[in-house]
Amino acid sequence: MAAKNYTLKPRVVLPDDYVKEVRPPSKKGTPVVVEFSIFVVDINSINVEDMDFRVDMFVHQKWVESRLDLHDDIFEDGDDHVILPPEFFDNLWQPDPYFLNSKISEIATLTHKFSSVTLYKNSTVRYACMMHAIIACQMEFQLYPMDIQICPIYIESFSYHNQKIRLKWADNGVTINPELKLLQYNLGQPLQLEETDGYMPEKYGNFSRLAVYFRFERQIGHHLIQTFAPSTLVVMLSWFSFWLGLDAIPGRVTLLVTCMLTLVTMFTGMRADIPPVAYVKALDLWMAGCMMFVFSALAEFVVVKVLDVQYQYQVNKVPKVLPMRISAMEKGQCATVANWEGGTVSVRPRKPTQTPTTPGQASLQGNGGPQPPPAKQPPRRQSILSVAWTDTDTGIEKIMWREIDKMSRVIFPGLFLVFVILYWPILIFKTS
Repeated sequence: MAAKNYTLKPRVVLPDDYVKEVRPPSKKGTPVVVEFSIFVVDINSINVEDMDFRVDMFVHQKWVESRLDLHDDIFEDGDDHVILPPEFFDNLWQPDPYFLNSKISEIATLTHKFSSVTLYKNSTVRYACMMHAIIACQMEFQLYPMDIQICPIYIESFSYHNQKIRLKWADNGVTINPELKLLQYNLGQPLQLEETDGYMPEKYGNFSRLAVYFRFERQIGHHLIQTFAPSTLVVMLSWFSFWLGLDAIPGRVTLLVTCMLTLVTMFTGMRADIPPVAYVKALDLWMAGCMMFVFSALAEFVVVKVLDVQYQYQVNKVPKVLPMRISAMEKGQCATVANWEGGTVSVRPRKPTQTPTTPGQASLQGNGGPQPPPAKQPPRRQSILSVAWTDTDTGIEKIMWREIDKMSRVIFPGLFLVFVILYWPILIFKTS
């Protein structure tokens, strides 16, 4: 019963004419079927700069080796299999699968390789090992930070084409450690499995291939707290400048410039988290929109300042007409002459009244007869280039720059709300 003490010698189960370099015989020339199953222990180091990720996993391969000479005395009582050390595997024919898109793959070791060989009574061989691999993944960041990365692992036979070996997923296929948690991603379930026979031009033939696709969905919570919420608050903070008027010019300029610099610093810091790509990302559009709103608020300040300068110039050039309550006018000693072209009103002494020639004329003038109506101030009419006008309904003077500030208090929040309403549904739709 030498097999029970885990020291089964190769020649006990291998016939004398066994050649390990020759694949097992199959029925009617069909390929040898090699079943694969993978248990993913951990996924870590999802590296967006190198576009790869590391996976630790148990890999199981199973195939039928009909040339084995298995006797009942090598099995434990009641068992249908015997577990052998990995050294025994060197005496058997081995399939040659490899990870097509791996940068590094190796079997884990401590004092020896973590692998084993199991022989079953029905001549099935199962090889199991614990290994880790760094898998390359072609990542796309157009929807960052709501991007979804589809990263496949390809398993393919290296030298046996599909007429010699056929790779097949076992019933359990690929299973994930239920305690597996990723730091920035959610792992989409269920995993998509695939079996193909693709043509490999570098190997001049069709080769059986297995594929498992991992779906990494980036968690948006971190970016909501670190990016979207702060940038929204900065944009809203820039709107306070519309209430400051022109009485606090240094404070208004400082507020807007600080908001702009804050967004630029925030944007620069976020770009360090992903590799420099040549296309525009969703986050770039958001930050560009926020910076455009702050820049527009700064441009609005420049416009209202220019309008205020023009308004002050016109006020100083054309003084306001005072109410003509002059006692001399009431006594008829002065006459008014209004010169509206120059924007001035002049007052000159009235000439002595001539002695009336007829009694009717004297009576008419002495009794306060009709006098020429005093000149009235024409209303200020609004034009395209007016910097101030008088409201015809209320009679209140309107100043252009103040009206622009008032309208900006509504227009800017409204446009930003439209931007948000358009941005998020489109991003979510493209993600789904």
